[in-house]
Amino acid sequence: MTERTPPAPPFRDRHLPFAKRIDDLLSRLTLDEKISFLHQFAPAVDRLGIAAFRTGQEALHGVAWMGPATVFPQAVGIGATWNPELVRRIGEAVSQEVRAMRARDERVGLNVWAPTVNLLRHPLWGRNEEGYSEDPRLTSAIATAYTRGLRGDHPVYWRTAPVLKHWLAHNNETDRDTCSASVRPRVLHEYDLRAFRDTVEAGAVAGVMPAYNLVNGRPNHVSPYLREQLRTWTDQELLVCSDAGAPSNLVDSEHYFDTHEEATAAALLAGVDSFTDHGTDGSKITARLRGALAKGLLTEADIDTAVRRQLSVRFRLGEFDGPGAYAAPGAFDTPEHRALAQEAAEQAIVLLKNDGLLPLAPDTRIAVVGLLADECKLDWYSGTLIHRSTPLEGLLERFGADRVSFAEGVDRIRLRTAEGTYLRVPPAERADGPARGAEGALDPALLAGRTDLPPLTTGADGTELALIDWGEDVLTLRAPDGRYLSVAEDGYVRASADQPGGWVVQETFRLEPHENGHLLLHLGTGRHVCVAADGVKVAAPGSPDEPAVFALEVTEHGEDAVARAAAGADVVVVVAGNDPHLNGRETEDRTTLRLPGHQQRLLRAARAANPRTVLALVSAYPYTVAPAALPAMLWTAHGGQAAGTALARVLAGDVSPAGRLPQTWYADDADLPDLLDYDVIGSRQTYLYFEGTPLFPFGHGLSYTRFTYTDLTARAADGAVRVTFWVTNTGAVRADEVAQLYARAADPSVIRPRRQLLDHARITLAPGETRELSFDVPLSAFAFWDVARGDWRVEPGPYELLAGASSEDIRLRTTVTLDGEPATPRPVASRGLDAVDFDEQSGTRIVDRTKVSGDAVTPSADVAELLYRACDFGTGVRQVSVEVAGGGGTVEVWPAPGAAPATLTLDAPTSGPYDYTRLTAAFTADGVRDVRVRLRGPLRLAHVGFSG
Repeated sequence: MTERTPPAPPFRDRHLPFAKRIDDLLSRLTLDEKISFLHQFAPAVDRLGIAAFRTGQEALHGVAWMGPATVFPQAVGIGATWNPELVRRIGEAVSQEVRAMRARDERVGLNVWAPTVNLLRHPLWGRNEEGYSEDPRLTSAIATAYTRGLRGDHPVYWRTAPVLKHWLAHNNETDRDTCSASVRPRVLHEYDLRAFRDTVEAGAVAGVMPAYNLVNGRPNHVSPYLREQLRTWTDQELLVCSDAGAPSNLVDSEHYFDTHEEATAAALLAGVDSFTDHGTDGSKITARLRGALAKGLLTEADIDTAVRRQLSVRFRLGEFDGPGAYAAPGAFDTPEHRALAQEAAEQAIVLLKNDGLLPLAPDTRIAVVGLLADECKLDWYSGTLIHRSTPLEGLLERFGADRVSFAEGVDRIRLRTAEGTYLRVPPAERADGPARGAEGALDPALLAGRTDLPPLTTGADGTELALIDWGEDVLTLRAPDGRYLSVAEDGYVRASADQPGGWVVQETFRLEPHENGHLLLHLGTGRHVCVAADGVKVAAPGSPDEPAVFALEVTEHGEDAVARAAAGADVVVVVAGNDPHLNGRETEDRTTLRLPGHQQRLLRAARAANPRTVLALVSAYPYTVAPAALPAMLWTAHGGQAAGTALARVLAGDVSPAGRLPQTWYADDADLPDLLDYDVIGSRQTYLYFEGTPLFPFGHGLSYTRFTYTDLTARAADGAVRVTFWVTNTGAVRADEVAQLYARAADPSVIRPRRQLLDHARITLAPGETRELSFDVPLSAFAFWDVARGDWRVEPGPYELLAGASSEDIRLRTTVTLDGEPATPRPVASRGLDAVDFDEQSGTRIVDRTKVSGDAVTPSADVAELLYRACDFGTGVRQVSVEVAGGGGTVEVWPAPGAAPATLTLDAPTSGPYDYTRLTAAFTADGVRDVRVRLRGPLRLAHVGFSG
């Protein structure tokens, strides 16, 4: 008798809808198996033939941390292209490499954690390099294109499953897991949610990752907006993956919950479906989930909801349908990908200023100088370079070795001990580049130096070291063979690192004046360097070893070498900028916009020796640099593997630059608000509200040709405004132009943006070519969040439409009148006022009304004031009430200017910050009038009510 093969279970049946297949699989899993799926590393279920699965594969601008891969420009550089179609192709290439790498290494995940859609609100944010733009519309356009590329175009299966980072209002590394962003409703809806919403609604997003910080006093990992906003934007199941370690932070650093069972349950109920915590060890998270179930904080149905969302992603990735489910093969480091990396690097370059010096003639003698002139820097979310092109290499290739000279501009020094001996680097084979691991899957390795190399020693003949001062008293020291001084786990100083890097950088030092010399402080360990009999090392805690006092002997100043090179050239190209692992990166915000002092000296030296100086800034963020004395300036983010080739081609005129600034470049640190001030409206942040004069405005970028704009027309009909205009290339060079369309409410009743990007188009025009551009702008693009009604509203009246080459370079204007919805007074007599729905404020901070949902307002200064406009008291009220909690204090409510306020006093603290009490007082008001509220003391105001 022949044995029959049992039929495959329904969850393996490709003919059934995913929803039915997920139901079947859920019914077959035990409770313990389902719980195990909720950790980042979901184990295999052998009895059902289900493989292990992990969420999370970094893919911000290429496949990161898993070895060699195509490295595209940093995200801020991708944003500078203003080219969604190019970005879609980048996403497609990255997802193809993810698939190809997955085929040979199962550690490579298909659930990719990218892109980052946090808005570049503040240029001192350490992770500026990870975002696309300060504008929500441009950010969402670029993010949507990237996710579409990552998702692929298969009608059923996804090539990869992208997760957006980091939900929500996350723009500071300082105290990032304990600080709270105070975000008023208008900023929340018009700004921070906007980029997420537009991208999710486009349909190519698998989920989101909450950020470490709190918003309005509540951690993002228990954000009610996951339920109230995110999951209402799409019918698709979205997977919410926690950030690494954040579930534990709810108790350990934030102290928001008393127990991990309570915290884990709250996060799951808020919408977190996958817990990234404790690396590959899922036992702690699963134990917390079981404990929450035992205490009645969760039900099995709650577990099922989260597992369903995870399974939805796994089915869409084709996991249960065999290797042929996703028919399109992966591709890795193809000629097409290499060409795309170069195209992206070229399109990302922004020409900031040009007095006619550029492009350079073929016979130009060029001195390329500066600390980044022969560097191709990577950042924390880069893959390992397969190909590499520095500015020097690009210029040598383009102009020839006989026409290009080079001076790095480092200070060359020797360090002499008090005993008269010098630090010496023993000879050694060159170190291999250190490998990186993956977040969660492979904990990010510290990029410390190798321990198999000999430590530094001292001797009569010292080693000449290259000293680079990166600013903020952070310096690196490099041996003649290119190896950086680093400190390994054993504490010895070795020349062992190819580049500074790692989660904790081990290649940075500080020179501290001491008596007649300097102490050398190693920043990674926070300990001083000492000289012992067995080598040079950092002093161990409690060690009797005394820090060494070094005399600094300068054998050559970097500016002298730069001046010599500059004087012998026709044109000098100064390449300046940052190292993405130093002074501004994940975990570390910047403190200033200024270019570091070492690089300022080099720029001055080059300019003094040769006024024909081009400044090429290669950086992850904006700088403040006075452009007046420079004939030409360019900026590009770190451009990946083709950075140098791209820059050389733009300098030579092979490519006309058409990158545009994705964020405002401010003229001075004084123009910036506090880094933790998230109220872009109240503090006039970004191009939307900034009232000063920027160094370079949002959308700025020049070309090697000229474009004219003509015939702007606008017509409102059928729920949209149809806008058209013509652009003509009136120069002699084929080039791209980025035409930008903005709007401004001409007579707003509330503070509205000075101008706001509606749409844009990057187009290529030959000399003399003209093209008509048409945009259909939905009326919703003109709406603002009306706090009086708690919804969007298009205000009726005139709107100015502006077309041009940047937010300040406006070429055409016209006005369109929209019907909209007129404002109506707030019916406060019937529903009162939620404290957070103010029109204006001073000295306040928004906090959580409860741990689950809602907002309250508390003073951040001795006196806080709130203003609520156009409150309708009807025929009259005789009493005011307030809901308050927390410490004692007073609430004063004014019905009109000059009238006496009603004063309500909380005499004693309530039993807790969420234990609200109701206070009442006499209060007389009728008709429509503004209401002013003043707060004193450590109390929380949730609601103001009125009654007859």
